[in-house]
Amino acid sequence: MSPISSPKGIFVTGTDTNVGKTLIACALLHAWRNAGKTVLGMKPVAAGCELQPEGLACADVAALRRASSAQAPAEWVNPYAFAPAVAPHAAAEEAGVSIDLERIREAFVALAGCAEMVVVEGAGGFRVPLNPRQDSADLARLLGLPVVLVVGMRLGCLNHALLTADAIRAQGLPLAGWVANRIDPGMACFESNLGALRQRLEAPLLGVVEYAAAPDPAVAAQCLILPRVD
Repeated sequence: MSPISSPKGIFVTGTDTNVGKTLIACALLHAWRNAGKTVLGMKPVAAGCELQPEGLACADVAALRRASSAQAPAEWVNPYAFAPAVAPHAAAEEAGVSIDLERIREAFVALAGCAEMVVVEGAGGFRVPLNPRQDSADLARLLGLPVVLVVGMRLGCLNHALLTADAIRAQGLPLAGWVANRIDPGMACFESNLGALRQRLEAPLLGVVEYAAAPDPAVAAQCLILPRVD
């Protein structure tokens, strides 16, 4: 499998799980829509889905679909959905399924044929396993996409952010930018930590999203500058 040439999209990863990747992915969709682009969101692998009459449903996938400017088949937007709220490889094993990156690649190509920009939200952190041999980093490299890193601003985020940035560079992928998402409103020394990241991360800060009890991606979009993806 060779990387896609001239891909039309961005890969959103995070310093950990539950750091606001979906919020920022949806905010980027809103920002590109505001700039006049046709956009589609994609979450290749979703765990922790709920069984509905029409099948497994994921709140993150639903949010990405709402933020998109067009609709696409569910199997393109979310090729793999699992009920257990565990790491993707474990959820797949429990379901008796092997996550095939080529299937995800084909879904991305289909989406890219329908939009000017595809925002792909990764699962968990950048190196979370997807199958016994491959992880989320392999998927990002296969899609050939520049990466946006969501830093969940809380104690420990400096180490997580710097290690993740190193991992992205090790894959030969451009770090198009990072977003400081304030998930802990009581974080001590917030400005000092933000400054340390600005000094050490060799990528533009795309924005600081303040804590909100009920985050709104349309509001978060107003806090962001769009990454360069050309």
